[in-house]
Amino acid sequence: MSKEVAKKKLDPEEVKKKVIEALRNVYDPEIPVNIYDLGLVYDIKIEDGKIKVRLGLTAPGCPVSGQIAFMAEEAIRQAVPEAEDVEIELDLETPWDPRRVTPEGRQQLKELFGYDVVEEWIKRYEEMYGSQEA
Repeated sequence: MSKEVAKKKLDPEEVKKKVIEALRNVYDPEIPVNIYDLGLVYDIKIEDGKIKVRLGLTAPGCPVSGQIAFMAEEAIRQAVPEAEDVEIELDLETPWDPRRVTPEGRQQLKELFGYDVVEEWIKRYEEMYGSQEA
């Protein structure tokens, strides 16, 4: 199959769904919630057969950032083998905000910890950084 035919077959909405499902199988080794529901996926772009994902980190200087990026890239490549290229960009400039956690992630954390840990994170985050929106 030529690259032109492959490009035409990549439906961005379908590919995005596959990418999200793939990223829901990648976990931060320190937090038992996948990186998508934890709110670490800042952006997903699908263009001309290429997939670009911008990831954040829960903490600056995260020692496993490279490992998370590698796992995300591999998961996407397996889920979308027809993609021409997969690029993972680690966004070290945009701070993660607990308000980015999805409702599914929040529920997982409630089940794990027995209380709304996200609410506590938000309170502490706002104490440190103010009450600006994510």
